[in-house]
Amino acid sequence: MSRTVAAGTVTVGLDGSRESRAAAEWAAGEAQLRALPLRLVQVWEPLPEPMAQAPLPDAETGRHQAGRIPRETAGELRLSHPGLDVRTEQLPGGPAEVLCRAAAEAELLVLGSRGMSGIGGFLVGSVGLAVVAHAERPVVLVRTPGTADGHGTGDAHGPVVLGLDTGRPSEELIEFALTEAARRGAAVRVVHGWSPKPSYAYALSVDPGFHETLAQYESTALNELLHPWREKFPDLEIVAESRYGSPAAQLVEASRDARLVVVGRRTRRGPGAHVGHVTHAVLHHCTAPVAVVPHD
Repeated sequence: MSRTVAAGTVTVGLDGSRESRAAAEWAAGEAQLRALPLRLVQVWEPLPEPMAQAPLPDAETGRHQAGRIPRETAGELRLSHPGLDVRTEQLPGGPAEVLCRAAAEAELLVLGSRGMSGIGGFLVGSVGLAVVAHAERPVVLVRTPGTADGHGTGDAHGPVVLGLDTGRPSEELIEFALTEAARRGAAVRVVHGWSPKPSYAYALSVDPGFHETLAQYESTALNELLHPWREKFPDLEIVAESRYGSPAAQLVEASRDARLVVVGRRTRRGPGAHVGHVTHAVLHHCTAPVAVVPHD
């Protein structure tokens, strides 16, 4: 398989599962939308050193057979997406580390996510969480279509949903969401959930109108934050929703008719898969594809 990586690709991690094939199909459409090559990456984990030194004639055969997965997937995608430049690679190493390196060389990394139950939501495995937590580029988690939990690959006619914290807004996050909406000819639904500070408890108890004052303040802050972006994207429909309550719950509800949900992750150095509690909840429960954008 080729080891030449072009700058600017849509890359997908492929392991032969139904989830990763759904991710590859979604990524192929994304690559066409961006006019970029699609790179299918399969990770081959080397044998432990003692086993690697032992005479195991079937090891290389197993690796070759595993290589059929990206080759066959590439063939299917070339048929379903004529003209798409599809490239395949089989890379050795630990899955999370290899996929993080692949993400650094890509414009976008796409991974699959497994459905559980209508109550349980979706399963984002340890590899997926580690990649989302450490990748330097945006990562999209794609659900398998047709699960009981939802449509999986999103509503083709729905908006791009952006989860935004007005207290700590990120220009990279907003730019990504609005650019993706413009690329798709979609509206943007900006979701901002808020709760009163504990110090406001007394004021809320003695003044019934204070809650409405807070709601108006939060709504005004959101629209003021979005004002320059509306000027930058004048042809884009941007709908701002500021509501009392859990941001995660509101994003999960908004995902039901979304084509893409966009959330942020603050970059951190060091071990651990820290993605923030809102992003973590969204990854496990949103029914549409979720893009996680790292930012400072």
